[in-house]
Amino acid sequence: MAAEDMAQVDIIIRERMQSPVGMIPDLAEHLVGAGGKRLRPLLTIASAHLCGYEGTHHYKLAAAVEFIHSATLLHDDVVDRSAKRRGRKAANLIWGNAPSILVGDFLFARAFNLMVETGSLEALGILSEASSIIAEGEVQQLAGLRDVEMSKATYMQVIGAKTAALFAAASEVAPVLAASGSQKQIALRTYGQELGLAFQLVDDALDYGGFEAALGKSVGDDFREGKMTLPVILAYDHAQQKGDKNALDFWRRVISEHNQSSGDLETATDLLKQENALEATLDAAREHIKTAKSALDIFPESPWKTALKRLADFVVQRVS
Repeated sequence: MAAEDMAQVDIIIRERMQSPVGMIPDLAEHLVGAGGKRLRPLLTIASAHLCGYEGTHHYKLAAAVEFIHSATLLHDDVVDRSAKRRGRKAANLIWGNAPSILVGDFLFARAFNLMVETGSLEALGILSEASSIIAEGEVQQLAGLRDVEMSKATYMQVIGAKTAALFAAASEVAPVLAASGSQKQIALRTYGQELGLAFQLVDDALDYGGFEAALGKSVGDDFREGKMTLPVILAYDHAQQKGDKNALDFWRRVISEHNQSSGDLETATDLLKQENALEATLDAAREHIKTAKSALDIFPESPWKTALKRLADFVVQRVS
């Protein structure tokens, strides 16, 4: 349904990532050219159609959304020391950390160029605010790295900022362009926010029990980095409730002390399965998907409403 629209977005993306400085398009192409799911720009396109928008500025905003996302990925891979991204070797392992950070900055700048060109100060405000929130979420996650006592509430706050904020903004800018009114704007923002939360929760579960093809990065990255994600938070809480000293000592060693050895990832996965933490995380994702789909009730039935609901279902179907 959105194939022609996404082709237009892709044209803009490839045009705007060009530069006379050769390393910039080469490095950008390595990440952007790998494709990815393009979920975030697709949200902008589908939401624009849902709201009856008939212009062309949604293409530029969708491209801006993808540039913001790509920039954060380049920065994240430096911070996280990731080995793979979108099934390819991480860009910083090929070109180095400094070029990856600087090209990420370039993509951020290109995103803001595109926003300004639409002439919508409100859309600019939404996406620039999302960029700030994403950065805050990443810093908050970094501050909580290896904090085995992190609460579920704190973690949900982190992923609400670092992941869901861009999903929400990508969905919200379309009704702004279409002048659809505040109720539809709030509805689509809610849809995007809940979808983003579900997306991250599924990623959390996949990191311990999924396939690299579904995840787009190496399985076990979160564990190796000492990140507290919801499955670990749930398992650790259960171990505390039961007074399971062996499990508590294990999590403190591999997360807080970051003292990991061969076989620890498999042990961690076994513990998560024993405590039903992976399935509980997926259940939480499913609840967010229900809320996301309910937010669309304000819109009349249409092929685009159906498409957005199916997109929400796809987010949790990645584990099947």
